[in-house]
Amino acid sequence: MSWQTGLIKTILDPSNWIISTDVAVVIADKFPKARHHYLVIPKADIASIFQLNKTHLPLLEELHLLAHNVIEIRGEKIDNFKIGFHAEPSMQRLHLHVISKDFVSSCLKTKKHWNSFNTQLFLPYDSLYTQLNIEGSIKRLSKVTKEALLATPLKCNQCSFVAKNIPSFKEHLQDHSAL
Repeated sequence: MSWQTGLIKTILDPSNWIISTDVAVVIADKFPKARHHYLVIPKADIASIFQLNKTHLPLLEELHLLAHNVIEIRGEKIDNFKIGFHAEPSMQRLHLHVISKDFVSSCLKTKKHWNSFNTQLFLPYDSLYTQLNIEGSIKRLSKVTKEALLATPLKCNQCSFVAKNIPSFKEHLQDHSAL
C-alpha cells in the first residue's frame, strides 16, 4: 500500500478507533497539525469528496455528528475547532477533519500544511454539505486557484500577524496558545 491508502489500513485495526458506529470510525490523525486533530472516516469505500452525490447527505450528517462527539469526549469546546474537508484531498478514502484552531504541532512543517486548513483549500462541513445538496456534486478547484491558495501568506488565524517563514509563524502560534 502507498502512503495515500494509509487511512484504509488504519481503519481496519479497531485499536485505532476512538469512536465507531455501523457507518464510520473516528481516529486520531497520525500526523496532527494541531493539538487535537481527528479524522472521521466512513466505512463505505468512497475515495474522496468528488465521488459524493445527494444520496450521501445522510452519511455526511453522521460524520458530522461523530465530529461533535469526539470533541465532546475530549472535553473540548466546539468553537475551538474547524470541521471540514480538504478541497484537494491527498489521501484515498473520504475523511472529515476535526482540528483545533491552535495549530500547535511539530507536524505542522510547511506553508502548504497551514494553507490547506486556513484558506479555501479547506471546505467547512456546512459549505460542502450545502454545495452537495444544491449542485449534487463537489467541483474541483482550478490549477490556478490551487496555486494561488497555496501561495497565500502565512497569516495568523487569531490576529493580524503575517509571518515570513514557518519557524517564526509556529513561535507566534505557540505564543497564542500560552495565553
